[in-house]
Amino acid sequence: MGFRDSRAVHHPVQKLLVNLLLVVALVLLLIGLRTPLLTVEQFYFFRNTVSLWSSMQQLRAEGEWSLFVLIGAFSVVFPVVKILLLALVWNFGRKGSRAHVRHLHWLAECGRWSMLDVFVVALIVVTVKLGALAQARVGPGIYWFSASVVLTMLLAYWIGRLLATNRTVRFRNT
Repeated sequence: MGFRDSRAVHHPVQKLLVNLLLVVALVLLLIGLRTPLLTVEQFYFFRNTVSLWSSMQQLRAEGEWSLFVLIGAFSVVFPVVKILLLALVWNFGRKGSRAHVRHLHWLAECGRWSMLDVFVVALIVVTVKLGALAQARVGPGIYWFSASVVLTMLLAYWIGRLLATNRTVRFRNT
């Protein structure tokens, strides 16, 4: 793995654009984690606004370690690792190397789980809206987080297409 062998070195405009978009995806993710994701009102008196970050803190404080680890892994660790791995593959990957193909394959396989958090929040909203005692409103955090997820998925697909050297390396992000 070397910087001189990467596609990014030989295509400076693409290098700048992809790296800029990776930074944007990371910033969107951080904003999405901290911004209110959901507001639940009960009986018009009680209001609770949560973000992914605050919900993780709440789970940790209540000792719900399995949910804390699960949400932390899929909402924080996985997206950050995916963005960092995309940056690594783009800037330092040697086309056709075994490690390069393995990284692209890992990104393709894990891309299937990228929208898991968005679907979980959608299920929560639908569940709360079906109840007569509570009302749920989606906050801006879900849009920031979704934008990060979608941008990362598009970047993974684009980087995979740019770096694929032959037909044996198929990069699919489904």
